[in-house]
Amino acid sequence: MSMSKVLVPIANGNEDIETITIIDVLRRGGIEVTVASVHDSKHIVMAHGCKLEADVLLTDVADIMYDAIVLPGGMPGAENLRDSELLTNMLEKHDIEDALLAALCASPAVVFGTHGYVIDKQATCYPGFEDGLTGAEYISDLPVVMDENILTGKGPAAAMVFSLTVLGNLKGYETAQKVADDLLC
Repeated sequence: MSMSKVLVPIANGNEDIETITIIDVLRRGGIEVTVASVHDSKHIVMAHGCKLEADVLLTDVADIMYDAIVLPGGMPGAENLRDSELLTNMLEKHDIEDALLAALCASPAVVFGTHGYVIDKQATCYPGFEDGLTGAEYISDLPVVMDENILTGKGPAAAMVFSLTVLGNLKGYETAQKVADDLLC
């Protein structure tokens, strides 16, 4: 089984806990994670001031196909992801290939809702953003919701189960369970 490849696009103002948790959990599970800045600098300042250096600029990896694209939330990070024309094009290309598209917190509404990825799907997001889940059935009482190739999660507290769910989808339940056990989840 070849190593699963996941793209984690990041922007200024993404949620600190969510971003780090996604990257860390997936790497623990043996996934090749590429952290890509949607800006013209690799240096990102998160919503609560943590500084993160991306591996690459999104423009560097625009032509690569991934097994999944996973978006952290946070504001204004979600808006910065939404407004990246390149990311929008990549999401489209990956959706056509049925790659896993995952988003957490504000991003299910702000990014997926805006660009039409939750139409006729069940989805969740950070409470207060649900009006942005255009065409979706909003599920308020679950930390993560999966519908076909679209995975959505609620917020910072759901970051761990959200990331483990991404991992399970790509590498199987046993791998996800092993990582969860090591994390004392």
